[in-house]
Amino acid sequence: MADQPYDYDVLFIGGGPGGYVAAIRAAQLGLKTACAESRGTLGGTCLNVGCIPSKALLHGSELFDEAANGHFATWGITAKVELDLDRMMAEKVKAVGELTGGIEFLFKKNKVTWLKGHASFEDAHTVKVGDTTVTAKDVVIATGSSVTPLPGIAIDNEGGRIVDSTGALKLDRVPEHLVVIGGGVIGLELGSVWRRLGAKVTVVEYLDQLLPGMDGDVRKEAAKIFKKQGMELRLKSKVTGASDNGEGVTVTIEPADGGEPQALEASHVLVAIGRRPNTEGLGLEKIGLQTNNRGQIETGHDFRTKVENVWAIGDVIPGPMLAHKAEDEGIAVAENIAGQTGIVNHAVIPSVVYTNPEFAGVGLTEEEAKDKGHSIKVGKFPMMANSRAKTNRETDGFVKVVADAETDRVLGVWMVNTLAGTMIAQAAQAMEFGATSEDIAYTCHAHPTHSEALKEAAMAVQGKPIHA
Repeated sequence: MADQPYDYDVLFIGGGPGGYVAAIRAAQLGLKTACAESRGTLGGTCLNVGCIPSKALLHGSELFDEAANGHFATWGITAKVELDLDRMMAEKVKAVGELTGGIEFLFKKNKVTWLKGHASFEDAHTVKVGDTTVTAKDVVIATGSSVTPLPGIAIDNEGGRIVDSTGALKLDRVPEHLVVIGGGVIGLELGSVWRRLGAKVTVVEYLDQLLPGMDGDVRKEAAKIFKKQGMELRLKSKVTGASDNGEGVTVTIEPADGGEPQALEASHVLVAIGRRPNTEGLGLEKIGLQTNNRGQIETGHDFRTKVENVWAIGDVIPGPMLAHKAEDEGIAVAENIAGQTGIVNHAVIPSVVYTNPEFAGVGLTEEEAKDKGHSIKVGKFPMMANSRAKTNRETDGFVKVVADAETDRVLGVWMVNTLAGTMIAQAAQAMEFGATSEDIAYTCHAHPTHSEALKEAAMAVQGKPIHA
């Protein structure tokens, strides 16, 4: 088999953050590389209808909110503000085009072949892509995930009133009343975009708090902040129906633990209850590969599946569905296929909610640390006491460091502030090097910066913050 000629050394199925990054890395390592992608542009969900367009609208809506709702006025800046939604959407589309086109350029630069079309296995080395069939010594499944539907609720992203995240990124008008089903990252980010632009927003979440998976203190803070910003939160509630009558949507909600249903009238509904792996239509049965009960493909630590020479990365395997996790796994799998050693430390993968303020965390939550049997010390520092946040008049939030009480090793860092998404990188890097809270506390941080709050939270682990 080793001597059999193949069309490619390695074929990646999926051109999202996992697949395209892996393909470029594989080509850099000297492998003859192809990437199959059925979408008309590269970059996957993230670049086309996910992280990138949503950040464009988050940024634009934040600028509008600052000008229209008082932050500018705080600084003596007065302006008559009008929203040109078409212009905002056009700028979003332009940003997406620049980035997806950039990947296509990188493919050409690195001699990666883009095979356009839907891919499915014929056997472990043979894949049909559209109308053509190609062979590869190694094949990597990097097909990502798609929106989890809510049974009984029909999504119409093309001008309809009931949309998922893709439809919510291209609404042609500001909703009068947007009901968001799901209090996770996607629902809160897109809900906050439309709230800033003038919509009334109601978030319906089955659990008793927002942002499942984040630290308990962060989740409590999130509820306070979003309520203060004007969102209505319906926690411990489930949606049992949503009907579009052409002029609005009637949403039926019930208490999660049982009770009388209640009708909620909305102009638009966003279904954001999660994502599921894209494994259907791949022909996995032809190569004897089964998915687990969550529809995921199980792999070893090196991303090999149980089928020889077939690998998998990103949202189709267990772990958080995050673009940067897929990217790191893509680099690692390419290095493994090339005979090197590619490793991802899954204990240090940061997560960020890009609202304003931002919510970010890495490592274990306080609750997880206790559940795992750690004796812990926790240090917490409020942004209200941080000189830069106070000067900027943006004092919501805190930084929290969770450390092992015996070794002082940092187990997790959680934060809420306007720059949390950027600040969490320092915490992740410190944890990658096995830092203690003392290491962070005695590292000089520039003054005045938001990052001093991490230093002070680390000092608080030892019970000795200066400014709190």
